Amino acid sequence: MTTILRIAAAATLISLAACSQAPAEAPPVTGSAWTLDAAASDLNYVTIKSGEIAEVNSFETLNGGVTDDGTATVVIELSSVSTGVDIRDERMRDILFNVAETPTASVTAIIDPASFEALKVGESTTTTLDGTLSLKGVEAPFQAEVNVTRTGADSVTAASAKPVIVEAARLELTDGLAELQGLAGLPSITPVVPVTFSLTFTR
Repeated sequence: MTTILRIAAAATLISLAACSQAPAEAPPVTGSAWTLDAAASDLNYVTIKSGEIAEVNSFETLNGGVTDDGTATVVIELSSVSTGVDIRDERMRDILFNVAETPTASVTAIIDPASFEALKVGESTTTTLDGTLSLKGVEAPFQAEVNVTRTGADSVTAASAKPVIVEAARLELTDGLAELQGLAGLPSITPVVPVTFSLTFTR
């Protein structure tokens, strides 16, 4: 279960590093023993512009799961980025993410499926997770400290214990950020962002 949280965290990191219309629903991850409950999950990140203005952003469409063989995957629909400003959402989709060519970002990891069963209902544990994030053909390893709670016999929630810090340079997003900065007429957009998440998985 820990790994799944890791993947979710990785996906979140991708979103944050990058930075409406109702996005098309992402295709489900097939063959999942555990499936991400998108309605009960959140992935948020904070951007800082002009050195002092902080804004909370999110991705509204996520899907993922863990298969019987232990392959964990979280997929982020990049067109679902939500910044609270329509023109900014459009620029993020078209310039930073180029969703026409790369509509999704993903995080993957291999875990021991038995770890899902280790927690009793109501029991929590904190763990450090490792995973790999893939965005626009670039892969970056990451770590995230997460709190995992068995919320029911068939549900588990993984939430960030601390914000995950993501650097745009590691995902080769600095050129896109510079273009966004110029279009918005800003003196700066901080290329490092904190990401938080709460992800619920069910079976």
